[in-house]
Amino acid sequence: MKYGFWLPIFGGWLRNIEYEKMPATFEYAKEVIVKGEEWGYDTTLIAELYLNDIKGFEADSLEAWSTASALAAVTNKIEIMTAIRPGFHNPAVAAKMAATIDQISNGRFTLNVVSAWWEQEAKQYGGVFTEHDERYERTSEFLEVMKGLWKSENPFSYDGNYYSIENSHLYPKPVQKPHPVLYAGGESEKGKNTIIEHCDAYVMHGGTVSEIREKVNDMKQRRSKTTTIPLSSFGMAAYVICRDTEEEALEELRRITHVVDSSGYVGYNDFTTKSQLEQKIKLQDYSVSNRGLRPNLVGTPRQIAEKILAFEEAGIDLLLLQFSPQLEEMENFSKKVMPLVEKNRN
Repeated sequence: MKYGFWLPIFGGWLRNIEYEKMPATFEYAKEVIVKGEEWGYDTTLIAELYLNDIKGFEADSLEAWSTASALAAVTNKIEIMTAIRPGFHNPAVAAKMAATIDQISNGRFTLNVVSAWWEQEAKQYGGVFTEHDERYERTSEFLEVMKGLWKSENPFSYDGNYYSIENSHLYPKPVQKPHPVLYAGGESEKGKNTIIEHCDAYVMHGGTVSEIREKVNDMKQRRSKTTTIPLSSFGMAAYVICRDTEEEALEELRRITHVVDSSGYVGYNDFTTKSQLEQKIKLQDYSVSNRGLRPNLVGTPRQIAEKILAFEEAGIDLLLLQFSPQLEEMENFSKKVMPLVEKNRN
């Protein structure tokens, strides 16, 4: 199992808790990733949003790519997975930027491809927002351009419905061959087919063990019908509440899921209404981003370790974890849960 964490660039993950002791500053993000690398974490995921969908429009948030570039220069081992949304980028320029950050990090930069869901943000920042299936058609072309530029040793041209470039040169190439790993998530038929055709790894919102096993098996079968190259990784988002007793963990769960009126609901409502989701969203899912409570990594270190092993058996090899407050809970998890998972596996 690889352990990743969402980089706290929004000031926290909890929509019902105003202050989480994790400011949306570069200094805090830098401290988290440097300590995370020291504590044995393998990956960090940097979400790309220009508005804060957790704390509200007027709350601070960091821009993903500039943050990733700066953090690549102060880390040594950790994978830096950064989201990219085609509706906000020129694919040729994005390919150049990604190759540069991959060079800075010596092959540690990967992408989480997101076809976007927030119409209000697109209006505010001039992004392209279209109907669901068209977004994925644009994504397909976007990835064809990026991969073409990364892999081609000759001038690369492309003439599609959404993008057109002529005799483009991209040097230096990325360190990773044939290109940086492309992660993506999606639950609609169009989304899944796009991932199978163009991406390397599949990431999911939080789910139960049975839900995740079904998704993993489905994507493996879809992939096997199109290529002999399997998906390289299956990742899942999850929020962790680790306490010495189950009672303490459940009390914290009650505290953070006590739903109050929050401006963060604006973005969440766009997500649930503009996306084609497989599971019915529960009110509790609003409390933590990315359905992080659904895997139920809540309890004592031993209980959480047992659940992680169950997800591993279901096919998960990468956990993308959220904590609050981030530093304290990341350290606690690394010292109390990670060793138990390894011990119990053996």
